[in-house]
Order: sequence, then C-alpha cells, then structure tokens
Amino acid sequence: MTRNSTIDRPSGLNKSKLRFLLPLVLVLTVAAIACGSSSSESGSSIVGDESSSSGDLAPDFVITMFQGEDVVGGQEVSLHSLFGEKPIVINFWAGLCPPCRAEMLDLQEFNQKFQGQTLLVGVDLGQFTGLGTEQDARNLLAELEATYPAGSTSDPDVIRDYKVLGMPTTIFIDKDGKISNKWTGALNGAVLEEKTLEMLAQ
Repeated sequence: MTRNSTIDRPSGLNKSKLRFLLPLVLVLTVAAIACGSSSSESGSSIVGDESSSSGDLAPDFVITMFQGEDVVGGQEVSLHSLFGEKPIVINFWAGLCPPCRAEMLDLQEFNQKFQGQTLLVGVDLGQFTGLGTEQDARNLLAELEATYPAGSTSDPDVIRDYKVLGMPTTIFIDKDGKISNKWTGALNGAVLEEKTLEMLAQ
C-alpha cells in the first residue's frame, strides 16, 4: 500500500506539471506564429494569402493615433469613418517584430508615392501578440523616421475579425470598404504597388 501510494504521488505531480506547462506552450506557440515570418525582405520570404473574407465589408474598429491625426481627421477614429474617396491599406504590425521593421521603409516610400491616391494606416497589435508595448511601437516609428499615419487599438477582436495569423499582416480595402486582398508576412514596395493598383483599377 505504501509502495503504491509512493508510485502514485509522482504521477499526480506530473499531471500538475502538465497542467501548468500546457498554457505556457500555447503562449509560446502563438508568439512564434505571430512573428514567424522571416525578417528578410526578399520575395522568397513573402507568404501571400488570398483571404476567404475578400469581398466582405471590412470590420470596424477604433484606432488611437500615434501620428497622422491631421490625415485621418482626429486622434481617435473608427475605420469606417475613413471609408469614402480612397482605398485604404491597413498594416497590422508590432514594435518588436523583425519582419515589421524590415518592411517599414517600403511602407514609408509607398506612402510618399501613393498618399494622394490611397490611405495607409499602421495599426500596432504588439499588446495582443507579446511583441512590444505602445512605447516600443512609437520608438520604432521614430527610429526609422516613418511618418505615415499609425496608431494602436484596444480592441482584441481585430485579430479574430481580420484573421491575423502572422505579423505583419496587411489588409487592402477598396473605396467601398470591402476587403480586396490580404497579405500575411513582410511585403515590399512592389507588392504594395501591385495590390494597390488592382484596387485603383476597380
């Protein structure tokens, strides 16, 4: 009897450890997926994703701007309030995400070239993905001298609504507010232009 109870005890401890480790493994897995793209800017590291939600109205959420308030019309704006004259490119990113850093200079160049034809908005999701704080996001914008409109959201449903399975993720929204395309992973200027010109041609 004593011997059996001694054998059972470690088994109970193992189950307890397993219950503790499972959530930890899940968190680490999500973090790995969230920034799992290569930090390389080469086309071979880019993963295209034609979203099954293409053609649907882009879900609304509120963005609190870090910069670009004059462009979007305020410090706190809803995405739907930006619908109208131009297509919108939403770039979901985070301050401590290497692929996000890698594509940011291309985003800046794209904004300078297309700012009269489309609206680019960066939305920091670092607080939901474990990839940085708001300050980390602000620091990256300042370090790379990115001046396009950018902010964050306090709405965690954004990740589910836009099926954000990796960071960065870029959503192309036409002037009617419908999702035209989705790109998971780092992209470059050529991809940005190609997807944007497709929207402008509609």
